[in-house]
Amino acid sequence: MKHILLLGTGGTIACKHGDSGLTPLLTGDELLSYVPAARSFCEVEAIQVLNIDSTNIHPKHWQLLCQVLEENYDNYDGFVICHGTDTMAYTAAAMSYLVQHSKKPIVITGAQKPIDLDVTDARTNLLDSLRFASCERAHGVNIVFDGKVIAGTRGKKERTKSYNAFSSINFPYLAVIQDEHILFYIDDKWQDRENVRFYHDLDDRVALLKLIPSMESSILDYMGEHYDAVVIESFGVGGLPSYESGDFYHSIEKMTQAGKIVVMTTQVTQEGSNMSVYEVGQKIKNAFGLIESYDMTLEATVTKLMWILGQTKEPEQVKEMFYQTVGHDILWKAVTK
Repeated sequence: MKHILLLGTGGTIACKHGDSGLTPLLTGDELLSYVPAARSFCEVEAIQVLNIDSTNIHPKHWQLLCQVLEENYDNYDGFVICHGTDTMAYTAAAMSYLVQHSKKPIVITGAQKPIDLDVTDARTNLLDSLRFASCERAHGVNIVFDGKVIAGTRGKKERTKSYNAFSSINFPYLAVIQDEHILFYIDDKWQDRENVRFYHDLDDRVALLKLIPSMESSILDYMGEHYDAVVIESFGVGGLPSYESGDFYHSIEKMTQAGKIVVMTTQVTQEGSNMSVYEVGQKIKNAFGLIESYDMTLEATVTKLMWILGQTKEPEQVKEMFYQTVGHDILWKAVTK
């Protein structure tokens, strides 16, 4: 029987109603009391790492989770992190970079409704997660939610209320869980022969600029002065506007000359970016050799930058590391640097 460690962090799954709305109050041990069926296939212990709303999650919390996983890694067969849904995709991506080549499953789950309600998705999600964490073929960082297993770097919350809140973006589901059975679509555990590696440093000085029509380029100048990297969510397949009020070309020039990192991505969820298609993208990418996220999710793009910048700030090294595939985060064949 597999030995699983549950890490409680709060979130809706652990919430109770209070005077000011839902508040995380239940501990990991209390969560486990709602899924007694798990005892038939695994032994579970719980550690309460945090008990907060996931809106308040910060990179320091990802580092703490990584530390707890590293300290307990040799003593358990798998891990389940109970987490709020609002920033779950960011945490799953961040953990995918902080804990790499894990032969043991690290499952992140949560719920749209608290576990103590009569009608909730919480008990199913938690039981599915414990089942997946107990599976011999499971490995790496994954989201388990609504019967779907999603690579940690590919998850995105696309619905605020429905039980099928999470989707796998630009990549297949790794598996589905139905009627106590796990059906794998991608089974690649034995292809990775490297040993697990834990990373500890993150640079949270990463900003996001979501373009809207008429936005002045001066806002990018401000970000360039205060952050080490800026992710720009552009329109369509990617490009930067030039208005009478200011030209983003000159703002990018100042940032790159100062050694700051600029990554281009798209506001469109599916199918990714390709700045080479239109002049508004190709011109500026060729001029400054900008990094492009292609088919990566925004969550993976942001957290991967934090991880890379925690190790190096040399622009060429950052670019090289960004394009190295980690946990299915970028389809290398689609990259034409």
